[in-house]
Amino acid sequence: MIRSMTGYGRYETTVDGMDITVEVKSVNHRYYEYSSRLPRAYGFLDEKLKSHIQKAISRGKVEVSLWIETVDAPASEVMVNRSLAEGYLRACRELSSLYGLPDDLTAMSLARVPDVLTVRRAEEDEEALWAAVRGVTDEALARFIAMREKEGARLREDILSRRLTILKAVAFVEERSPQTVHEHMEKVEARMRELLSTVTVDEQRLLTEAALFADKIAVAEETVRLRSHLDQLQNLMEGDEPVGRKLDFLVQEINRETNTIGSKSQDIDLARVVVDIKAEIEKIREQIQNIE
Repeated sequence: MIRSMTGYGRYETTVDGMDITVEVKSVNHRYYEYSSRLPRAYGFLDEKLKSHIQKAISRGKVEVSLWIETVDAPASEVMVNRSLAEGYLRACRELSSLYGLPDDLTAMSLARVPDVLTVRRAEEDEEALWAAVRGVTDEALARFIAMREKEGARLREDILSRRLTILKAVAFVEERSPQTVHEHMEKVEARMRELLSTVTVDEQRLLTEAALFADKIAVAEETVRLRSHLDQLQNLMEGDEPVGRKLDFLVQEINRETNTIGSKSQDIDLARVVVDIKAEIEKIREQIQNIE
């Protein structure tokens, strides 16, 4: 199933006395890029989250956020960083002495200084914690992927619709191209009769000219390859694997064949149709940039 690279999923619940929230969101990116926001105390979960999420997401710039709040707090101990506190205390007294400021430092104001007081939590079972976080992450991922698939279905419908438009244009090219040979030869013959009104036109020369012109503007090989690429495009859109990069390459090939047809077109109607095909290809290319 086609998936967009843009997605969002969030899930929160309480597990073993902890309120756990996981948020997963992503935007377009050429490869898989992971970033995260985790509480400092749970930084050891980051690598596990990265590995776990990469199993479900192959492409996109992914950002994962984790929040954990303890409802039933385990035993904790507040610790004083004595060396840091004493350093601040000495510095404050030195400022008071140097500048004649009141020495009004209180224990409460000193406690507000970052890292003077630290909380040491009771040891946690890291494996049990990871199991709880993983379960919440899976729920968030399910919502995230559902959004990607919904957007992917819209992209698929749009791309396949444009594919049909291109196929109709290719059919016109296949029908119109032989007609241009006949029309060209009629113009050549009329011109020759005008210039050589007293001379019989060499029919063999006309046939040779027709053959040369037909070979010059022949696009049968290009239209056959173009149809093959368009069939492959549909097959990729029907698959279950991530196909964004393959589609990107395939559209380059479709564009190359179209450019060749355009360079061979000696007819204004064909030229207009080629421009229309290229416009549809460009729209498909833009949509493919959103596909995983």
